[in-house]
Amino acid sequence: MFEVEVMLGSTDETHIIRTIEYWDIEKRKWPRRKHSAVLVAENINKRFFNVVHILSNAIPIIAIQVALIDIDGKKHLHFTKMLDTYEEIDDGTSLRGATYTRDYWSETSQWTLDAADELLRVVGGVFEKPSLNFLKYYIALTVGGYNYMWLHKRSMGKSLLGFRIAQALQDEAASLLDERNIAFVRTPIGFRVTVDREAIQLESELIVKLSRLIKRTWEGE
Repeated sequence: MFEVEVMLGSTDETHIIRTIEYWDIEKRKWPRRKHSAVLVAENINKRFFNVVHILSNAIPIIAIQVALIDIDGKKHLHFTKMLDTYEEIDDGTSLRGATYTRDYWSETSQWTLDAADELLRVVGGVFEKPSLNFLKYYIALTVGGYNYMWLHKRSMGKSLLGFRIAQALQDEAASLLDERNIAFVRTPIGFRVTVDREAIQLESELIVKLSRLIKRTWEGE
């Protein structure tokens, strides 16, 4: 069962408290059911992430960010799951754990593998000796032992591309994405964008510009 709080604007402490209260009430009513607290908002801010990390061991919380986007003159809602405490909270920097093979991803999500191959081709001139690292839940683009970018499988031939950007460079990255009218989710540590192989090909110049910001981030700027 899912106990959902939907709100406009950015999250604040009252919405977080209400979400947890809904979860607690329903959990007491239906103790044998599996319950998850869900918060849907236009902006999931840094303070929310800090609170969730504290509570995640005791309360299963899902955070979904919603954006209104324009496609061919029509308004659409775009939902992105920012956090699910049942999933491993991943900042894209760890190489620990069991690795998986290209064949595994070819069988489970060929479209994500195709996007990863294209991403590697596009950014090959930006990073020093980039390579693909195959893990169970995502494919990472690895440089010097660190996951600089990562792709999670999504439905309908899409993948979720995540990357870390330093706070001082985030406004520049957001401007680059806005200029190309690309919907994105901004997190405390970086960005998430829905892509496929064709989108990476089409926006190769943008990907290169973002990659340079990513490189500056990892070089300590």
